[in-house]
Amino acid sequence: MQKDILVNFKARYFQSNEPSEHIKEVYFVCHGHGMLAYYFLKKFEVLFDEETLIVAPEGLSRYYLDGFSGRVGASWMTKEERLTDIHNYVTYLDTVYHEIISHCPNARISLLGFSQGSATASRWLMHGKNHFDRLILWAGIFPPDLPFELSEHKLRKTEVRFAYGKNDPYLSEQTMKELRDIAAKLGVKLHEMIFDGAHEIDRDTLLKLKY
Repeated sequence: MQKDILVNFKARYFQSNEPSEHIKEVYFVCHGHGMLAYYFLKKFEVLFDEETLIVAPEGLSRYYLDGFSGRVGASWMTKEERLTDIHNYVTYLDTVYHEIISHCPNARISLLGFSQGSATASRWLMHGKNHFDRLILWAGIFPPDLPFELSEHKLRKTEVRFAYGKNDPYLSEQTMKELRDIAAKLGVKLHEMIFDGAHEIDRDTLLKLKY
């Protein structure tokens, strides 16, 4: 017989600088499977300045990438207890969001998800207590389990961009079709940003995100 229990726990996130009323842009960036937020944040150094704040939350499940020692990565969820994991990370991400945004009242807010983080970002935007001016799916797609009526309402005033490399081995024709089909159901216009590269964060494409 399975029993669930509600507990308080610590979770970490990383930020490029301190939040303040002088910040004009905030980016929440969700890493991909097997990554750590500290290293993922470094991929956005080209955007670092006094008026821009990059916030990198971390998946709540960490594990050894190879065997029982060595490099460690993090994951947002698996198929096991998926609804519980989604609820837990949405609650955690909302807590990070309100901690940051309470200090940045004048900022435009973007949410970027890379690879697995695209599904995490999408679910967070739909199920969380938040507001984002822009959603950026990077080398990942909307998850097929989004509640369409709620999603359409929350995305109505949200700009949606899709950034990907021409040689990304994870974005097959079927995957791209699935993304565009879901976007059409949601009534979302995808602003595509295509670069020469594979499954990666591209520096020049990041610069194009600057307002």
